[in-house]
Amino acid sequence: MIQNQQSMIFSTYMGIYDLVVPEDNLLRKLNNLVDFSFVYDELKDKYCHDNGRNAIDPIRMFKYLLLKTIYDLSDVDVVDRSKYDMSFKYFLHMAPEEPVIEPSSLTKFRKLRLKDVNLLDMLVNKTVEIAIEKEIIKSKSIIVDATHTKARYNQKLPREILIECSKKLRKAVYKIDENMKSKFPTKNKTDVLENEIDYCQKLIEVIEKEDTLTQYPKVKEQLNLLKKTVYDDIEHLQISEDQDAKVGHKTADSSFFGYKTHIAMSEERIITAAIVTSGEKNDGKQLEGLIEKSIKAGIKVENVIGDTAYSEKGNIEYTKKNEIKLVAKLNPIITQGNRKNEDDFEFNKDAGMYVCKAGHMAIRKARGVRTNEGNKNTRYIYFLILKNVKVALLKMDAIKKGPKVKRIPLRLNRMNIKYRPNFKKVSILKKNLKNVIK
Repeated sequence: MIQNQQSMIFSTYMGIYDLVVPEDNLLRKLNNLVDFSFVYDELKDKYCHDNGRNAIDPIRMFKYLLLKTIYDLSDVDVVDRSKYDMSFKYFLHMAPEEPVIEPSSLTKFRKLRLKDVNLLDMLVNKTVEIAIEKEIIKSKSIIVDATHTKARYNQKLPREILIECSKKLRKAVYKIDENMKSKFPTKNKTDVLENEIDYCQKLIEVIEKEDTLTQYPKVKEQLNLLKKTVYDDIEHLQISEDQDAKVGHKTADSSFFGYKTHIAMSEERIITAAIVTSGEKNDGKQLEGLIEKSIKAGIKVENVIGDTAYSEKGNIEYTKKNEIKLVAKLNPIITQGNRKNEDDFEFNKDAGMYVCKAGHMAIRKARGVRTNEGNKNTRYIYFLILKNVKVALLKMDAIKKGPKVKRIPLRLNRMNIKYRPNFKKVSILKKNLKNVIK
């Protein structure tokens, strides 16, 4: 079995760990707290069990990736540091004298073994499982919100990415030796990508000749990142296009190109579910998925706390059907849910405007009155640019005056008030969620 290939370590030097890795070390505590055997279950179908050479322990490879994320290191640097950092070796379940892997093995592990593996859900579910086992999570409420993430590509030009990487490298060098400035090649002044690549390659060559400089960790890390960007990522830089990312809006005047991460969190500040969508997606549409993922992770959900975006009619009906108390401020446009072409446009509660599927926002809105069989009804008209979305305007009935339809918002308000907990507590919990996201 693959989990038995490297389970036993015979070394006379294992006692070193008790001397140099204290009990309060982060990696020692993480090793003692988490049973990483779940990695075998998730990746068992990615390996051949009856022939071929012994594979590197999947748990060790997985831990290498964790170290990369925790300490923000490149493949080369995380492997290099594991040669001499005893806390790294202890975490990786290595003997002190044991040789490390080749950095290229991490690339193969990501591409071959982690392909089609939902790492986000796997890690969130494992975190929740440990928190429940240790009795950290005791509440039955979750708080939901979303944050935006800019796409790696297209938010900057390829040349701008290289300029930023080379600038960080030069700054790291200047902190050690300012006289290196005279040895560096002349900066590229053109907008040609090939010229910027050529400059970066010359910069790398100059620094690599300085053996003393390359021994400093800060310089070495920035040097490796620039080399990786130039040599490994140049194909992506030239493409420089993220087909899945879309334009999203945080306010009516600002936008971003990328994704949204929709998060559910317990009162103890443990993330219980996460969903990643393109930037233009509506927050409220993800509520059902966040609740179901939280329940699947082991959380008993009785209360859901969110902002106005989650007060739409479908969410109120879903939570009522599943006997979950929804706490969310009502908005007539979001909650009413009686607009035609519901799937073609989504309401952005931060900007107070409608957005099309491509991420284009309405440029303005107007309020009017429509008379129907003697009844006057308030309506809003949202104007969008025709060449962007091929729709001149979007009509939307808002709260209508008159006793007949006025019952709808009043009934929804009573439902909301019934399930509303202490507002001060809700405010604190939502503030905590934003701090976690940051």
